[in-house]
Amino acid sequence: MRFSIFHGMGAPGRLADYHQLMDEAREFAVAADRAGFWSIWYTEHHFGHEGQELTPNPVLMGVDIAARTSRIRIGQAASIVTFWHPLRLAEDLALLDQLSGGRLEVGVGRGLYGREALNLNPVADPRDQQRNRALFQETLEVLKAAWTGEFFSHKGEFFEFPAPGVKWNHPLSPPSPDFMDDGVISKMMVTPRPLQPQLPLWQVIDTPPSIEWAARNGVKGIFWLPPVSALKGRFELYRDAASEAAGREFALGEGIGLVRDVFVADTMEEARAGFEEAVMNTYRWVCHWRGLSNLMEYGEELTDAHELTYDFLQGRNQLVGTPEYVAEKIAELRDELNVQDLFLWTTHPGLDHRKAMRSLELFSEKVMPRFAGSPGSAGTGHAPAGAR
Repeated sequence: MRFSIFHGMGAPGRLADYHQLMDEAREFAVAADRAGFWSIWYTEHHFGHEGQELTPNPVLMGVDIAARTSRIRIGQAASIVTFWHPLRLAEDLALLDQLSGGRLEVGVGRGLYGREALNLNPVADPRDQQRNRALFQETLEVLKAAWTGEFFSHKGEFFEFPAPGVKWNHPLSPPSPDFMDDGVISKMMVTPRPLQPQLPLWQVIDTPPSIEWAARNGVKGIFWLPPVSALKGRFELYRDAASEAAGREFALGEGIGLVRDVFVADTMEEARAGFEEAVMNTYRWVCHWRGLSNLMEYGEELTDAHELTYDFLQGRNQLVGTPEYVAEKIAELRDELNVQDLFLWTTHPGLDHRKAMRSLELFSEKVMPRFAGSPGSAGTGHAPAGAR
């Protein structure tokens, strides 16, 4: 099992201290790198005056963290590709892969909030899921073509590259059928190309259409909320679709990353006292939009009796407690779902930085070593792909 960090950066009431929040994020990332975590992931959210979600650009964040670390891989959970111009995003991510020495993991998403989409790209309006999904898929098609390092063209529902009718004549760029037709640019090349031969792609997924599409298109999946019993069917759906598409048998859990809220302390009481307020802040924010349906056990019906409380969450998807307790819960994820990539979310908005650092230290020293011998465990696969 590989261990990674999901760094959800927020600080309600601390917008004026953003520079300090960045310093805390850097310290956390450097400590995770030294402890042998496999990767670290940053989100993309916009216009968050409430202070709940404060990373507008995970690519820029990744550049900063890559410059301060040496082994940990850099991911986005996720870059909302429907908000980006695909060629600009292709360039920026390729450059990040080059700057990081081939440590990039590309995480992509379709977008959730209307106040983001309608102000950044109205075509991505999440109220029209069919159109949003089509835009997402076409954007990924352009990204993949751009990363080949070859001349390419694209004409789809939303984009046409290169723009038609552009003439080109320069002595240092002589005419060539590779990219010209009768003096007009007919193909283009995005530079630089990534350092890695092929960039790993991940998508934040949950619904059956997204799960099947990701699995059939070689995109790894990232899950978060549901309890183990409800995740099993999702993991099986991904496995079956990926197996059919690849023509080989995928193992349960292969190609999937699972985000879990994690906080480690010396006692169960100390863990709850240190983490409860911050994690409940996140769930009150998220569940206002999503409701509680995604937190139900398999076969459980949502009723008016269900209430969002810490005790409700603790029995469903939390890894909060002593090192022994957290290790037991991780072993359950391994045994029930064959989880191979576990992303730890400790840095919930409002959590004291010192407590987050102490939790990371306890996890690194007392939990990770218990899984050191498992296949794909942390401590393996750190060498930059471009250096192999």
